[in-house]
Amino acid sequence: MGDTQGQAKYTAAHIDDLPFEIDEDYPTTEWKPVRRFFGIGSFGTNLARATKAGDVLTHDHDEAAVGHEELFLIVSGHATYRVEGEEIDAPAGTFLYVPDPATIRGAVARDAGTCMLIIGAEPGAVFSPSGWDTAPLPD
Repeated sequence: MGDTQGQAKYTAAHIDDLPFEIDEDYPTTEWKPVRRFFGIGSFGTNLARATKAGDVLTHDHDEAAVGHEELFLIVSGHATYRVEGEEIDAPAGTFLYVPDPATIRGAVARDAGTCMLIIGAEPGAVFSPSGWDTAPLPD
């Protein structure tokens, strides 16, 4: 971390430095709470990593209740994005942007070890973590 008068200018970390959590609904998918790790308060962001091919990286869902648009990136491996029933081949480096909160979206790993970055927030609104992401931000 860069430090200026006791306040960090930045925080740098490798993916492997972030702790894992397990989603009890998808026990072979590992979650890394990126937002909490860095203390991000303006948008939600997480990593999902599959331990085996076929693992759900993010379940089919919409963000209508919270109004979030979302951006996904396959960081490593290979996945299939699903949007309103359409499948999109997503090798490493493939982004998917879903601006409409009501659109059903999800992703499944095609390879073991596939890692996906997820970023989301409501445009023009003050960010508030979703109910499942209620752990406090670090001091």
